[in-house]
Amino acid sequence: MQTPVAGFSRFTKAEKIDWVAKNYTDNSEETKALLASYWNTDTKLQQLHDEFIENTLSNYYLPFSVAPNFLINNRLYTVPMVIEESSVVAAASKAAKFWLERGGFKATILGTEKVGQVHFMYHGEPSKLKSFFKDNKSVFFEEAKSITRSMKKRGGGITSIELRDLTHKLDGYYQLHCTFETLDAMGANFINSCLEQFAKTLEALTSGSSIFSKEKDAIEIVMSILSNYVPNCVVRAEVSCPITAQGDSSSVSKKFAEKLMQAVTIAKTEPYRAVTHNKGVMNGIDAVILATGNDFRAVEAGVHAYASKDGSYSSLTHAEIEEETFRFWIDVPLALGTVGGLTSLHPMVKIALEILQKPTAKELMQVVAVAGLAQNFAALRSLVTTGIQKGHMKMHLMNILNQLGADKTEKTTLINYFKDKTVSNASVKEALEDMRN
Repeated sequence: MQTPVAGFSRFTKAEKIDWVAKNYTDNSEETKALLASYWNTDTKLQQLHDEFIENTLSNYYLPFSVAPNFLINNRLYTVPMVIEESSVVAAASKAAKFWLERGGFKATILGTEKVGQVHFMYHGEPSKLKSFFKDNKSVFFEEAKSITRSMKKRGGGITSIELRDLTHKLDGYYQLHCTFETLDAMGANFINSCLEQFAKTLEALTSGSSIFSKEKDAIEIVMSILSNYVPNCVVRAEVSCPITAQGDSSSVSKKFAEKLMQAVTIAKTEPYRAVTHNKGVMNGIDAVILATGNDFRAVEAGVHAYASKDGSYSSLTHAEIEEETFRFWIDVPLALGTVGGLTSLHPMVKIALEILQKPTAKELMQVVAVAGLAQNFAALRSLVTTGIQKGHMKMHLMNILNQLGADKTEKTTLINYFKDKTVSNASVKEALEDMRN
């Protein structure tokens, strides 16, 4: 039986590796050698990676790729992507090339407002609290000045603080609902620092007021935290082109446009399909977010909440045919940053942002939204034409060959062999065995 470990965080890196390898792996020496093989030979660079998080044992590699030929607002981009799923980068690249010939992508920032809340309980007379807040609202801004000074100099800061009565949802529940502009920073630390100051101000003002002296009028702060739901920090990415009978290099065929529109309508109607549909969108979005050192879990949470904003889970993308023009677009909430956090620490993140021509946060929002739209377009294009597995399994072929231990010659021969054949684990295994026999 395993036993709890005391003081693990104070172990040296070597001691942590020894303990994990000895207690949780079949061959401790092999485990230690494998972990060490993923360390960077530059000790300073490895130390930097070790200190990103706690209890680091080694590095975990994911492919760093690029998808070229993205024309966005008449500017050409090569988009860095970090993802393990085969076919994602190839699909994005194909979509970029497809729309390059049809005018490229257009992207527009619809808003950059970020949100944070101070959650508290109050069981007294609502009118007392509302009147008190109205009289003291300016104090909250004043007492946060030391936190907001630098951000305000750059043009950002706190944009609003409002008292919200949510007692119809939960007895005694109120909040200070606050909005922020954080410019090129994602802003989590800035927002949370402001919120914690608001909580202190609220507590100090109410505890020293005769209005709240009775026990039932006491305010209890529950927590202060930013929200990853940012429905007013939204970017739109879109493509459009003429419809012709057969489709050509500057148009799409009427049949294709109608089928793709039907596919989007199904995703708007059926949540089972919408989840997979939007997962395809996130293949593109998450890959760029990871490459640029942003928080893909926060984005995922906010995006999926946004997909449910009208009461049921639905497609993030939209399509229409109007006056012989096909239009395909996405509105997506993205709270991103290009300064602070890993963006200034991780060497590969710096390279990714350099490849993107050192974008502002708004420009990065546009690129990320386009990547999501492109990925969804590529998936839908496959689904309504050849089917998704043909292209996906072709890209997966190399993974299967590596799993089966194929050498360089075998890989070359079998890649050529499967150019016009269906790829599956069984068919590749059989072909490799026949070749070896």
